Amino acid sequence: MRIMNLVTLALIILGGLNWLAMAVTGHDIIGTILGGAMLARLAYLIIGLAAIWQLMPGFQSFTVGEVDAERHLPHHR
Repeated sequence: MRIMNLVTLALIILGGLNWLAMAVTGHDIIGTILGGAMLARLAYLIIGLAAIWQLMPGFQSFTVGEVDAERHLPHHR
């Protein structure tokens, strides 16, 4: 799961930097690089799913330890 966490974190950072560029310059870097609207939408979908993946440990950390939550270990009672 460590690889998945690193990949999703990198995607979220990429998405955040794109939003920063859009706020500062009004330019969509990901959309420009990918060219087509459909490819850009797919990239945004993947980045959004990465954000959901990264949210899961945050919610799990309320019921299990933070380290276990970051590893995406199932919660057992």
